[in-house]
Amino acid sequence: MVEADFPNEFNSARDADGHGTHTATTAGGNYDVATAGEVSFFGESISGIAPRARIAAYKVCWGYGGEGGCADSDSVAAIDQAVADGVDVINFSISGTSTNFRDAVEIAFLYAADAGVFVAASAGNSGPTASTVAHPSPWITTVAAGTHNRTGKATVSLGDEDSVYIGASATKAVGPKTLVDSAKAAIIPTGADEDEEDAAVLAAELCAPGSLDQDLVTGNIVLCKRGDYALVDKSAEVYDKGGVGMVLYNQSTGLNTLALFHSVPTVHVVLEDGLEIKAYIAGTDEPTASLSDAGMTLDEPAPYTASFSSRGPLLGAGGDLLKPDVIAPGQDILAGVSPAGYNGRLFDLLSGTSMSSPHVAGLAALLIQAHPDWSPMAVKSALMTTGYDVLDGPNTNPLVIFRQGAGHVRPNEAVDPGLVFDSSWNDWLAFICATQPAGLTATCDALAAAGYPTDASDFNSPSIAIGDLAGVQTVTRTVTNVSDKAETYTVTSTGLAGVSVTVTPSSFTVPKGGTQEVAFTFTRTTAALNAYVGGQITLAGDKGNVVRIPAVIRPVALAAPASVSGTGDPISYDVSFGYTGPFTATARGLVAPATTPGAVAQDPDQTFVRGDSTGTVAIPVTIPAGTTFQRFALFDSDVTPGSDLDVYVYQGTTLVGASTNGGSDEEVNFSFANPTVADVALTLYVHGWGVVGDTSPFVLYDWAIPGAAAGNMTVSAPASATLGATGTIGLTFSGLVPATKYLGSVAYGGAAGLPNPTIVAVTTP
Repeated sequence: MVEADFPNEFNSARDADGHGTHTATTAGGNYDVATAGEVSFFGESISGIAPRARIAAYKVCWGYGGEGGCADSDSVAAIDQAVADGVDVINFSISGTSTNFRDAVEIAFLYAADAGVFVAASAGNSGPTASTVAHPSPWITTVAAGTHNRTGKATVSLGDEDSVYIGASATKAVGPKTLVDSAKAAIIPTGADEDEEDAAVLAAELCAPGSLDQDLVTGNIVLCKRGDYALVDKSAEVYDKGGVGMVLYNQSTGLNTLALFHSVPTVHVVLEDGLEIKAYIAGTDEPTASLSDAGMTLDEPAPYTASFSSRGPLLGAGGDLLKPDVIAPGQDILAGVSPAGYNGRLFDLLSGTSMSSPHVAGLAALLIQAHPDWSPMAVKSALMTTGYDVLDGPNTNPLVIFRQGAGHVRPNEAVDPGLVFDSSWNDWLAFICATQPAGLTATCDALAAAGYPTDASDFNSPSIAIGDLAGVQTVTRTVTNVSDKAETYTVTSTGLAGVSVTVTPSSFTVPKGGTQEVAFTFTRTTAALNAYVGGQITLAGDKGNVVRIPAVIRPVALAAPASVSGTGDPISYDVSFGYTGPFTATARGLVAPATTPGAVAQDPDQTFVRGDSTGTVAIPVTIPAGTTFQRFALFDSDVTPGSDLDVYVYQGTTLVGASTNGGSDEEVNFSFANPTVADVALTLYVHGWGVVGDTSPFVLYDWAIPGAAAGNMTVSAPASATLGATGTIGLTFSGLVPATKYLGSVAYGGAAGLPNPTIVAVTTP
């Protein structure tokens, strides 16, 4: 199977791609290893973070050159095996869910953490877009990527003898040579229509594989635009078509430039410089350029958040948990690679949160060596509370906090953090109960009765996040003194503009090994509604320890659950008011679903491509006029057991929604502030990412919640709101058909800035 599907792979744990070798050698590579060849430009020797650590490698990703993937089933099996083998630290440089704490991989890590294993995981590479951070679970240390002070730079000198641009580079000089805009070097198919010609030009502008005309590129330096394809694939296309150099420019502002080893000499410049170079080519009869030799810079201002690094606010937990947790070096990281995947090189520069995560994994190994009695969460806390700030902006700016988490890791300080914020199995289960309690009623009731918190904001994290501050809220934390002496701490705060903070107690003494509960009360004063404010809370000890935790708070007019569910019996839930004035709660729906049965085969390459019918079923769907909320869903119970189906929704050629969870519980939602005025035609694709058997059946469920009640759900609610008070919403149902999955919502009114309706799901027996 491996040989047939991935002929360049090894049917063993041996690494063909190089990604695993790079992460492993970053975390635990040997000390003072001599580099070789062109990579010695960046240093004559390199070391891993924990060079005496023993490495156990578990291969879960299969494929080569962009093919293949990482099956959740393989990841779970590897995590379980690593725990059984007795590892102390797991590094997971693979992306994952952004919302589902009960995802198969997240749960595997839950059990690993319970077994005493520290887990570092990549935050993802979907930045600078907000709310893209992956691995949301609090039992995982989620790592963002930052820059460091070492980089290679070179110049692009244009033939007008006046224009010189500085960019990132790790390659040799070339030129002067003719300078070609790749958008003008496209291969245009014979007989192409206007759309096909535009597509060919767009591909060439990005220097996509197979897009450039060899006759126009041979012997020339080519200007290529960043985007869609790996940067080294762009220079490979230039090389394949006979080009001798590449000027790479960013496709948008605010992106970092990267010094990489390319197939041809390359200088990477920012968007503004790229557009000026593009204009020079367009306005010059015989444009030329020269690229200089790269030179090493050791004093680049750092760290900044890498532009590709995924960031918060976290979509899961309603904003009541901060992710990422920390930031570590992740751009232009030099480490070992597999020669099979890197043109024979033994070392290379790679960038990504895949590179930052193993830095933290290595640091965790060192901390565990120093403190073998520490729990995984004590290690995580030590790394978080001793961090320092990136240079992106003030550390009270919530946008900066959502990039760096608690800050950039600082290893030496983490050895003696003073206090830690610890947690364990029941704390994690209580967090799940506060966020995704479905099917866990008995467990959640028992935990609540035992005094575990029912609000995710109260999870004992070394950070504070409140996604829905309705007037006033108190959260608690418990700190443990892990130093060798008693210490008295005084608590202060900075930032949090428009929100007051009261700490009880504001000063306390913790004996060696002792604990102290601290309450933080946040009260909105002048802060704008529905916008985050940020700050830092510092616990300063009289023996020199300084414990710092970030806080992000989002004041709201009303705190209400995003969804509630039941079986047809009455439902009640509480809301908290962030204002004083009139209040209404009205029913929309309930509605029964439209259903579309189908079957899908396995997609051999497990890659969804619109228009490729292999392993994909296309279903025309419509959001009807008058809709306030639309949901399309699949359920695990309708597919062949073990199958993993995904859903993609397009409006024309634009992707407007997707659900790619592990398993086949998938849903894509569309919410509208006002009822839609016309039908919206869409195409929904069911993708057979992992099908057990020849085909798997499925049933597509389709609900369109209108703007009015359907007469089968009655809502009771307070007639007015009082700042800081709590009200109860009651739901009763009538006339429901048995064995039906209903959907509706409760809409709120009476003041500006109220949240989206609460979705009501009722599945009758």
